[in-house]
Amino acid sequence: MDFEILILGSDANAYYMARCAYEAYHKKAHLLAKSPLAFTKYSNILTIEYHEELWNGKDFVRLVNAYLEEQKDKKVLIVSTNETYSMFLAKYKKEIKANGIFFDQNESVLESLANKETFYKTYKNCELSFPDTYYFDVKKNTVLPSLEYPMILKPANVVSYNHLSFEGKRKIYQIKSEEELKSTIEIIKASGYRDRLILQEFIPGDDSYLFDSVVYIDRHKKVKIISFAQIGLQERSKNMIGNAATLINGINTFDGNVENMKDIIIDFAERHIGMNGFYEFDLKYDAQKNVFRVLEINARQGRCSYYLTPLGANLIEVMADDLIKEKEIHYRDLKKKCLLSFVPKKIVEKYVLNDEFKKEAISMWKERVSPMECKLDKNIKRFFMIKKRLAHYKKEYEMSDWEE
Repeated sequence: MDFEILILGSDANAYYMARCAYEAYHKKAHLLAKSPLAFTKYSNILTIEYHEELWNGKDFVRLVNAYLEEQKDKKVLIVSTNETYSMFLAKYKKEIKANGIFFDQNESVLESLANKETFYKTYKNCELSFPDTYYFDVKKNTVLPSLEYPMILKPANVVSYNHLSFEGKRKIYQIKSEEELKSTIEIIKASGYRDRLILQEFIPGDDSYLFDSVVYIDRHKKVKIISFAQIGLQERSKNMIGNAATLINGINTFDGNVENMKDIIIDFAERHIGMNGFYEFDLKYDAQKNVFRVLEINARQGRCSYYLTPLGANLIEVMADDLIKEKEIHYRDLKKKCLLSFVPKKIVEKYVLNDEFKKEAISMWKERVSPMECKLDKNIKRFFMIKKRLAHYKKEYEMSDWEE
């Protein structure tokens, strides 16, 4: 069956999804994006066009439909790479031309996952375990709760926050004092953010206490794929903290019961999410209570989810088999070891604090996968851009003020 692939976005997620398409079908995906980003620059395995108005709902529909009209004799697999596009697809599904095929997702359920206040309140009594969480309304002079430091601060409304640009902006803030908390809130208020902020307990432990689990729910609303990877290192630039830099699927250097946690995730995904798509669970192991705490759930594949592809679950191929070809997707628990790293070996050697994880990562280094480095993408400008990016990591980690 002949079909085309339309990817929404230009970030790292968009690049590796285009890579998945090229590796599966030797087919160039077409990307619609708001603005150029280095991740998809100088690539020979995709085509891309930019429209500043893409983050406006009605313009989004117009631009997507314009591409679908060009391909009116074919089905088109539409792939979202962030919350904004996922919400648009859910909200305007009836306005998008019939040859556009994408996840049938419910806008209110997506909102319950994307808005962190709604997320924690909606699912607080379910089988998942969360860090202690408080909410601060930036529109009111609310009295700050009595909190222990360090603590985590992050926006409740991720979609609204992602549309803002200001100096010092971070995805997640690590707050060490009440004075820093107050000043950070003022900076975020001055940016124009008008929703609530999440003030959250910091779970002790370095980056290796973080875990990543990706599930795929098929069109019959059943989990068909699950992974469970231990993270050894987070990114360190201000706008990238919270994203994995190095992870290994199939290992766990702590006492936490991974198989039990996977059962909990599958049960939650089928009973509470109940709509098809990729979902990424961000977790941190609480060694004091021997439990995995859920930090958030992304209603999409994550920035580091490419590791499913070398494990035999090419993300685009899974979507196409399910949604385009309507094949039966067989259940797969991806237990095989796989090392994924965005950063060079020297960064792993210097900054990973968990010696057991570090030893495992170094032993697997020759077989590692890097989402941005595709051997099929032969472009000399991209080659040097990637090398420059890898070299820049040294400065990012040296200058980082994030404390594990």
